[in-house]
Amino acid sequence: MVEEQGRVVAVEEGAVWVETLRRSTCNGCSASSGCGQGLMEKLGVGQRRGYVRALTDLQLAVGDGVTIGIREDLVLGSALRVYLLPLLGLFAGAMLAEWLALDESFVILAGLSGFFAAWWLVRWRSRRHEHDPGCQPVVLRAELVMRGEPLRRIDLH
Repeated sequence: MVEEQGRVVAVEEGAVWVETLRRSTCNGCSASSGCGQGLMEKLGVGQRRGYVRALTDLQLAVGDGVTIGIREDLVLGSALRVYLLPLLGLFAGAMLAEWLALDESFVILAGLSGFFAAWWLVRWRSRRHEHDPGCQPVVLRAELVMRGEPLRRIDLH
């Protein structure tokens, strides 16, 4: 399970909106001075806030600290679809046009067509599963803010 900590900023029935602080994954990398991600981190681009909708059965309030999580297989599958499929579509379109011995401009157009067709397929699948509860982040732990009392921690797993 991939976990991220955040703070509840809005409450819905069966879900909460959580504000998280985006951090770079390579803060301690020895190559950070020579990589683009390290440069973006130094410029402060990696420190933006993100808002995530997470499912929960808990009665949470605005300001409560939470840990949200999403299954690792969903993250890996999504990354493969978003990055790999359009690239494969690009190569497949270009290779098909090359195999048909078309002019270079048609090879380029076929490659771009394959790219956009694969991109559209990824987008279509994403929208189809947009409201699937099995594909959404969930609240794993909560630290409830109680008036006049210390924080109370709730672990769901």
